[in-house]
Amino acid sequence: MEFSFTQEQMLIRDMASTFLADISPISAVRDAMASESGMQAEIWPQICQQMGWQALVIPECYGGLALGWVELASVLEQMGKTLLCAPFFSTAVLATNALLHCASESAKQRYLPAIAAGELTATLGWLSADAPTNRQWDNHVVQAIATPTTDGYSLSGNWQQVIDGDSAQLLILAARDPQHKLLLFALPGDTPGLSRRFIPALEQTRRSANIHCEQLQLTPDTLISVVDQQALLTGFDRVLALAAIALAAEQTGGARQIMQMAVDYSQTRQQFGQPIAAFQALKHRAADMMLEVESATSALYYAACCADDALLQPDNATLHTQLTQASALAQAQCSPTFFHCAAEALQFHGGVGFTWEYDVHLYFKRAKASQLLLGDAPLHLERIAQQLLDDSPAPPCAAMASSDTSLTATPHTALDPASSALQDHSARSQK
Repeated sequence: MEFSFTQEQMLIRDMASTFLADISPISAVRDAMASESGMQAEIWPQICQQMGWQALVIPECYGGLALGWVELASVLEQMGKTLLCAPFFSTAVLATNALLHCASESAKQRYLPAIAAGELTATLGWLSADAPTNRQWDNHVVQAIATPTTDGYSLSGNWQQVIDGDSAQLLILAARDPQHKLLLFALPGDTPGLSRRFIPALEQTRRSANIHCEQLQLTPDTLISVVDQQALLTGFDRVLALAAIALAAEQTGGARQIMQMAVDYSQTRQQFGQPIAAFQALKHRAADMMLEVESATSALYYAACCADDALLQPDNATLHTQLTQASALAQAQCSPTFFHCAAEALQFHGGVGFTWEYDVHLYFKRAKASQLLLGDAPLHLERIAQQLLDDSPAPPCAAMASSDTSLTATPHTALDPASSALQDHSARSQK
């Protein structure tokens, strides 16, 4: 049996493809890049009001649609194809999951309905400039300090690479108390004393910012994290694992799109009296890209299925481990696939491939920036090696499949171990 989408999932995917092709063509992406906000103001309200994607994984009790990660991944894949310039990843992936898996019930009731209604954009900041190494992208890089006071907390920190941090209406910031316990605070983006600075980058389709504050006085109601520290750490690990899957979905969509662009161009460009697509060397390279993209797709939806299973039983440690393993597998496959396909597309286009007039460079820059977001493939492979050699628990979002899994660190990854999980998930969906 092969994994297949249900009719509802195919409808969601096809609607996303059609809708995004209409509202977010490359011309609109270029307009957004040139704008002051880095986004097209009219796109986000259309997504929220017409499609409701921001509420896909939010439970019905908070005004959401209560769908699963297979549905969300299929939408994110289409967003990756079009390089959508909207605060979806920051709001619907990072902030929403931080609230769902790390926040108290009162915080969920306060913020999730507004996000589900499209009335609030939000983001999550945790990567600290003061961390010994910010390459890890896990809870250990949280170094901001929240000191208890008689009136609440005094917050000091410098959060780096906060996606849409300069424009989000709500900032969820991670910090530690003097006992080194993890805490989460929710602040309005325009809080006095909070500095937000947009960071210009070569990749202009996704904005990020640095956020800084020094002894910012906070009231007790800004603390939104659950009291149980172990539950908070587990929930935070889950948030990062889900974010890795979401990023993998974007990368898979981008890889498939840039591969198609390269193939289409090879069929129109003439050399020696015939299209360059007729040359066997380019056929081999196109076939390699297709193999990598299909492998990335398998890894992505295996991870999405694992996410659905783990979220159905959040207290199941085995399913939580499987989720972190699957998210790492997806990143180890999808991240290098996107970059390789973008690099190959540049070669297919020849000297014009990286010129501003052609769109290839937009995907190449997104691929490179995405490689460095949430941990690169070598980082995941390094953690895998540590786990295999030391037989020690893998860090968050880094463990891979069990020892009977046939997996190599090359772009041509065999994904047979994913088939059983995909089959089980497909069978449940069909029922």
